[in-house]
Amino acid sequence: MLVTPEVKKSTFKEFGKSEFDTGSAEAQVALFTYRIKHLTEHLKTNPKDQPTERSLVRLVGKRRKLLEFLKNKNIERYRDIIKRLNIRK
Repeated sequence: MLVTPEVKKSTFKEFGKSEFDTGSAEAQVALFTYRIKHLTEHLKTNPKDQPTERSLVRLVGKRRKLLEFLKNKNIERYRDIIKRLNIRK
């Protein structure tokens, strides 16, 4: 499933500086988290869907790299986004 423009705007508005702030690390992490949750639910019902599983692994890796960047750049922003998204780390 593609992420609808409405979901993107609301995610960017909630986690970014504005609804047009697509470049901030927090907004990207939030969008990746939304997609990861969706793909995880899909894989629960379709466990043999290998391309989706590969996409999920790639997204988790991208999110992990962005979180590492945030952690090194500004630890407070990192802690805030982890807390707001309920990401276990």
